[in-house]
Amino acid sequence: MNSRFEGKTAIVTGASRGIGLAIAERLIADGARVVITARKKEALDEAVTHLGGPAVALAVAGRADDVDHQRDAVRQAIETFGSVDFLVNNTGINPVYGSLAELDLAAARKIVEVNCIAAVSWVQQVYGAWMREHGGAIVNVSSLSSIRTAPGIGFYGASKAMLNSLTELMAVELGPHIRINGVAPGVVKTRFAAKLYEGREAAVTEGYPLKRLGVPEDIGSAVAFLLSGDAAWLTGQTVVIDGGLSLASVGE
Repeated sequence: MNSRFEGKTAIVTGASRGIGLAIAERLIADGARVVITARKKEALDEAVTHLGGPAVALAVAGRADDVDHQRDAVRQAIETFGSVDFLVNNTGINPVYGSLAELDLAAARKIVEVNCIAAVSWVQQVYGAWMREHGGAIVNVSSLSSIRTAPGIGFYGASKAMLNSLTELMAVELGPHIRINGVAPGVVKTRFAAKLYEGREAAVTEGYPLKRLGVPEDIGSAVAFLLSGDAAWLTGQTVVIDGGLSLASVGE
């Protein structure tokens, strides 16, 4: 454990399990307190216990795209821990699989609402309540599918491409005292991504130069770097974390 985030507070959305929980775990290991959000209170309460209890973690249940929930989470963060220095927009949904020609448009609208508009709204909330006066750092969790075609999850990828663009725009608008960057993971071994590798992991990893899929901790360490002072001259970037897969495909 180190203390580079001592006295700092982070909100991590979609953090009851998987990548979000690993991000929260790494930030706590680096000295931060975290407020974690997700829809299910029971899962969040279990996550708080896993993270070390109420001294370092607070759970606020609600829908990521609910503005009232966002305001409440930010309010509780400030009242409980005294600040909101970091925001990690990790929540993402992909309720459909298949071609765009058969895409359920209602589902498409929901994807944009949660993956893009909600991320902007979370930034608005932390900006208005804390970061406008005190500064801060933000990381948006995107996807490798935002920079390369991903048949079957194409609209999800398109929503994440929009998120990348929003990251760039907000970096320009929010500087110099607020930095905002993104991470674009390849396939990470989580429940969310299980359909992309279960039962054929060896075949999937064959195309990766590092010959393995990602694990949530890989993303947690990268997010911690982007939030830290080590990334003080880095903003508006979306860092690809994919075991080299996108590089390998260039030569095909």
